[in-house]
Amino acid sequence: MILQALYALAQRENLVADPDFEPKPLCWVIEVNPEGRLIKIHDWRQAPTVEAADSKRKRSIKPKPKPYPLPREGARTSGDRAFLLHDKAEYIFGIDPAAGFKPGRRSKDRCALFKQRVADCYAATQDEAIGAILKLLEDLESGQQTVELAHDVGTSDLFGFLYTPDVEILVTDRPAFREYWHAQRGDGVQSNGYTHECLITGEPCVPVDLFPGTKRVPGGTTSGVSLVSFNASAFDSQGWKSGANAPISRPAAEACGTALNRLMDPAYPDPMEQGVTLPRRNLRLSADTVVAYWAADSGDDHLCSSFGALFEVHPEEVEEMYRSIWNGKPPLIENPSAFYALVLSGSQGRAIVRGWIETTVSRVLARLARWFDDLTIVRNAPLPKNGHHPPAFSMRSLLESIAPLGDSSQIPANLTAALARSALEGLPLPETVLARAVERHRAEMGQDDWPALQRKDARAALLKAVFRRNSQHIHLKEIKPEMNPMDNQMQDRPGYLLGKLMAVLERLQQEALGDVNASVVDRYFSGASACPKSVFSRLLKNARHHASKAKDETGKGGIAFLLERLIDTLADPFDPKNNGFPSSLSLENQGLFILGYHHMRKWLWMNKDERAAWEAEYPAAPRAYIWSADAKSVVTASK
Repeated sequence: MILQALYALAQRENLVADPDFEPKPLCWVIEVNPEGRLIKIHDWRQAPTVEAADSKRKRSIKPKPKPYPLPREGARTSGDRAFLLHDKAEYIFGIDPAAGFKPGRRSKDRCALFKQRVADCYAATQDEAIGAILKLLEDLESGQQTVELAHDVGTSDLFGFLYTPDVEILVTDRPAFREYWHAQRGDGVQSNGYTHECLITGEPCVPVDLFPGTKRVPGGTTSGVSLVSFNASAFDSQGWKSGANAPISRPAAEACGTALNRLMDPAYPDPMEQGVTLPRRNLRLSADTVVAYWAADSGDDHLCSSFGALFEVHPEEVEEMYRSIWNGKPPLIENPSAFYALVLSGSQGRAIVRGWIETTVSRVLARLARWFDDLTIVRNAPLPKNGHHPPAFSMRSLLESIAPLGDSSQIPANLTAALARSALEGLPLPETVLARAVERHRAEMGQDDWPALQRKDARAALLKAVFRRNSQHIHLKEIKPEMNPMDNQMQDRPGYLLGKLMAVLERLQQEALGDVNASVVDRYFSGASACPKSVFSRLLKNARHHASKAKDETGKGGIAFLLERLIDTLADPFDPKNNGFPSSLSLENQGLFILGYHHMRKWLWMNKDERAAWEAEYPAAPRAYIWSADAKSVVTASK
């Protein structure tokens, strides 16, 4: 189904109008006159633009190659092989920019390969333009002509040829060459005596041996990775060899390969309109994982255009009809057309399919709405420079929150794919996410720089999503009531209550002692969240001293009284008559501990207006949470 969907995309976007040619990044064009003289080497790269790097300096953006339809040839893997009438400087001139623009033995051999292909083409076509190119190559070899390349020619820069009498068309566009190349490509497909049915089109075919490579797949090689590959006997079965194990005709394979390259390319050229690029259809999830997405109907391209902005959390780029997604409300659109998402990684020359998602436009909108609703949570991190937090967490920020020091490359690709599938298919999150979130939160508990605080918020959001999605999953006990973005007064799970208690103890210590080098959270969070019984008894004794100090020495008796009342309320379920504090907490309760701490910390530091709004929303909250009633006698918590 993946290949059939890619094939349909190639047909819909007219990516293979001429299957014998494909867009390639052309940097330079060599102009040759009818006598075979080199006129000029034109720079065909797109003109550089200038942008402001900061208020004091500007930098030039490196020119980009211009995509141009050139003869379709398989990627070079090992050994020397020249392309026809387009190639690198080393093959055309025998000069390697990487070797300081000096000729070498290897470059000379490659140059001979290129000249031989041109000679064979001229012998078959007798085209005057190709003859002029052959004359130029012979003159360069004999020293009758010389060439000087620009200083910024790259090792991999592609060169093409322009014949002076022609106007703005390359030699590869001349009718004689195109006829020759079509014949060459047709001759390359000969029956091997077997009759196969193409898995994509259902038509009889000769299976292609090598599936076209796809570039820009994270973790893959620069020459590209194959989505279908049988490059070792271990992958063969039933006596079939190579591509016969999955018979695909060459036109169908090239259409699929072109479609996949189009999806991976951030600016693939529009085959129907020169100078225009097709909209981006991929999103980098992590260092080694990417998701490509598209709709079966061209009328749904507006959804795909918004999809990347949704996952990257750029609400200003999302059309108005999708803005409700941020609030967990899918638009009232019943659209049955198909929507596809393909999660890929690259390894050892092949593409690894991490996930294949086939759904409808309506369903993906509803699932995205639920995803963002599940992630909604209060923030403890300070506001960024623009004055407001993004409405939700991007997929990348979620992955960074459970990676060592925010390095998402340390996250396994299968876990990255699982998060994407959870968002798009409405699936429970893997328990690995819960374990990693707990582990990273403990490890980074003492860090208070801005990136670390952002990661803590993202981890709390991810934990909330885990509990909301997995509350009735077979591997987790049922968690009711449902987790809210803000403090949940009805949640009575031990881990959640103890996390809230830890936040109150931290606040009381700060009121009594001010900022200290190592707070109660820095020193005891890990132990308290894993083995509460051995930690909280000592912390409660210290809390009495902190309350006394706050009342007697710092003049903060009011807030100390309110915090003591909260401590009594939260600690009451763990009274010795109720079996006391648990000796240990399960992984599930350790995650709830972190979430309870996150919620309570925000609650404790609400300003006056926020607290009044909260109390108006929760009028039935326990007495210990209603602080406004004591406003005349206590100092209301504020930042």
